[in-house]
Amino acid sequence: MEELDLKDLLELFLSKIWQMILIVVVFAGVGVLYTLGFVTPKYSSSTTFALIGTDSKANQETSTDSAITTTDITINSKLVQTYNVLIESSKVLRQVISNLGIDITEEELKKNISVATEDNTDVIKLTVTNENAIYASRIANEIVKVFSEMVPEMYNINNVYVVDEAEVESEPSNIHHAKDIVIFTFVGIIVAMGYVLIANVLDTTIKTSEEVEKEFNLPVLVSIPFIESFNNLKGGKKK
Repeated sequence: MEELDLKDLLELFLSKIWQMILIVVVFAGVGVLYTLGFVTPKYSSSTTFALIGTDSKANQETSTDSAITTTDITINSKLVQTYNVLIESSKVLRQVISNLGIDITEEELKKNISVATEDNTDVIKLTVTNENAIYASRIANEIVKVFSEMVPEMYNINNVYVVDEAEVESEPSNIHHAKDIVIFTFVGIIVAMGYVLIANVLDTTIKTSEEVEKEFNLPVLVSIPFIESFNNLKGGKKK
């Protein structure tokens, strides 16, 4: 492969600039078609709840003070990860499906659920994604409702407090037109540059006297210009 310096490389790209622009435009167009016609819109609704004081029967019998104690904080911190797992349990999801009367399996519902703990807090964020924005918010709120009702049965405590309820989102969470177009355009630029470089490698013709000198390591003494017709040289028209 012929070595190209920065100047040669720039000249090579400039000589193929319109072809490169065409390739980039085609890829950007594909990006637009992809986001508009091939991606099914999905909506994500999130609800957050916090673990507050452990309001258990034992606490009620031994104390009349409702303030959160160090013991409450310790217990809640240990329960955060446990709650993250239990909220996606079959028992909770099965009850949610039954309450809402929706046509979805437990496995499908579980795949559309995301549970995360806010950094260094006892706040848990539950996100539900669905093709129907209303269903997404209803399912998210119902999961927290069912789970908070089951906590006292499992641990004999009532420490789930809903901070923010899920709301109906108007914009899809999986479609980002500007981002997708930028990505496809960037890919188009890479493909266009690759096309130019590969075309240059496959092109073995000699175009300039400098290339002759590089190829054969000999000086060029004379070069004969190519003239399409004798009339062009005279600047006149053939009679």
